[in-house]
Amino acid sequence: MQFGIFSVGDVTPDPTTGRTPTERERIKAMVAIALKAEEAGLDVFATGEHHNPPFVPSSPTTMLGYIAARTERLVLSTATTLITTSDPVKIAEDFAMLQHLADGRVDLMLGRGNTAPVYPWFGQDIRQGIPLAVENYALLHRLWREEGVDWEGKFRTPLEGFTATPRPLDGVPPFVWHGSIRSPEIAEQAAFYGDGFFHNNIFWPADHTKRMVELYRARYAHYGHGTPEQAIVGLGGHVFMRRNSQDAVREFRPYFDVAPVYGHGPSLEDFTAQTPLTVGTPQQVIEKTLAFREYAGDYQRQLFLVDHAGLPLKTVLEQIDLLGEEVVPVLRKEFAVGRPADVPDAPTHAARLARARG
Repeated sequence: MQFGIFSVGDVTPDPTTGRTPTERERIKAMVAIALKAEEAGLDVFATGEHHNPPFVPSSPTTMLGYIAARTERLVLSTATTLITTSDPVKIAEDFAMLQHLADGRVDLMLGRGNTAPVYPWFGQDIRQGIPLAVENYALLHRLWREEGVDWEGKFRTPLEGFTATPRPLDGVPPFVWHGSIRSPEIAEQAAFYGDGFFHNNIFWPADHTKRMVELYRARYAHYGHGTPEQAIVGLGGHVFMRRNSQDAVREFRPYFDVAPVYGHGPSLEDFTAQTPLTVGTPQQVIEKTLAFREYAGDYQRQLFLVDHAGLPLKTVLEQIDLLGEEVVPVLRKEFAVGRPADVPDAPTHAARLARARG
């Protein structure tokens, strides 16, 4: 099972000091977080894609390429690649290039994003969000697997005999996760292609996530890719830890209250009771994360959000140390207990290449 960090890359004033980091500081901080993740023994770093304040990661492949040059083992991913407003041709070429530079340590998560105005900024209509996701991925899927592609669809100009370059490394396209919080159509899309399904798992109660994951698993089996238990599932989660749970709550509360993703809403206590957010000790994080298996089954990837809402970089790096030293080693051991032998590991380039070569 893979464990890692995902970042939305927000630039938020620290509510305890009033200071807002510069964009350069936030970008450099995200790089430092990725490097710390590898140092701490984690497996994955994923960045979001946004094109509006207060977020900075507008060019994920640029950032991941830079991180690739400074790491050796870390899997580099996205926490959202906007399949609706990005040209599938550009996605195909950018991520194949990154694959080569990173020696295969690359996958990506496709999504529709959470910012409505991004659609007209890139010449699209938000009312076509689902059809765009379906059509654009159908083209992207072919571009990575075929040369001389002829294509005609609704949302872009036709292609005639087009070959995306470079070709995927070793002829194996990057593994794709389809990320969705609430859209069954996206779970269906992931199942149809036999791709992974990722639920960010930071907003919704367990019963909602359970329904989405179960739908994906059932449809994965329907399309003949394996049993429901063999479907490839990833989950997110948001954590903040201190040695004493009361200290964690006291320190995190001002950040939670102004968080750009979900601040100014339910209280911290209500949110932690009703969603996967965990604010407390490392042991509490372990216990709550292990409970994810009760409603998601045996899954392949767990990503944690730790750098949101203006938290200082020093504090974020401390969180990653706690994950690496105290939380993830226990989770690796406990998630392995009772895991059926036919449940696959998280896909990697090496494993997929070996399978392709028979």
